[in-house]
Amino acid sequence: MNVLKVSKWTIAAFVLPALLLYACLVFVPIIVSLYSGLLDWNGIGTSKFVGLGNFTKLFFSDPVFWPSVRRTLVLALLSMGIQIPFALFVAILINRYIKRPNFLVSSYFLPVILSVVIIGQLWKTIYNPSAMGGMLNQILEGLQLQGWTRAWLTDPKVATYALYFVALWQYLGYHVLIQFTGIRNIPSEIYEAAKLDGAEGFKADYHITFPMIIPIFKISVVLAFIGSLQSFDLVMVMTAGGPAHATDVISTHMYHMSFLSLKYGYGSAIAAFLVVFCLLATLVINLMFNRIEKRYS
Repeated sequence: MNVLKVSKWTIAAFVLPALLLYACLVFVPIIVSLYSGLLDWNGIGTSKFVGLGNFTKLFFSDPVFWPSVRRTLVLALLSMGIQIPFALFVAILINRYIKRPNFLVSSYFLPVILSVVIIGQLWKTIYNPSAMGGMLNQILEGLQLQGWTRAWLTDPKVATYALYFVALWQYLGYHVLIQFTGIRNIPSEIYEAAKLDGAEGFKADYHITFPMIIPIFKISVVLAFIGSLQSFDLVMVMTAGGPAHATDVISTHMYHMSFLSLKYGYGSAIAAFLVVFCLLATLVINLMFNRIEKRYS
């Protein structure tokens, strides 16, 4: 068999344009954002270098920042602790009991491909008060559960949890598809051999399915965690961070500071925190799954 021999310089010549484009679109904006976080700047006029002043204010004087971090982390933990395991459970059931699963998996994936504006408006209608045609409150009233009715998106005590539910629902099908694809790639002969040894059903899933899809499971966890940290569009469509910042997450707080309050330097400091936090979180998740893979290898 003839092997095409290409010099390292030829490979570098083809890779370099894409690498430069990636650096310009990813690394340069990060560096610019880190530098802007050191400025007192409205994004238009002259700027003033304040060093770590923005970060000091962010960590010690901003009453909105740490609650927004807490809400973002809660969403990320719910995604990893509830959404991903449930998606794996659904994928296992589909693979085991559905003979032609493609249509069902595609149905679960439908909310992912819909516009976030459509999703947000749909659930705002569902969460509306009964007088405005809110389906959820009408169902509760029909079941004689008037005490459970709420102003779901305007009550600070429940608005955040209403958003959590929509976010978990929207991307459930995304992770079902990922897990289902990983499960389908496991050779059936392994399950047949395990069945002869008395391992079938969920026992086989515990000893075979999960250990063999750990790399796929890790991808879902990383995507869910980083996606939760970067959550922005759904919150802006449904509540815009209100009422009274009760549903603000890190990215919406950054948007409000940068573009509504015209504190671009301060907003860049929030963005820099978010970038560093995402990188550290990804590193921790990778280290954790490396240990898990060594345990099952």
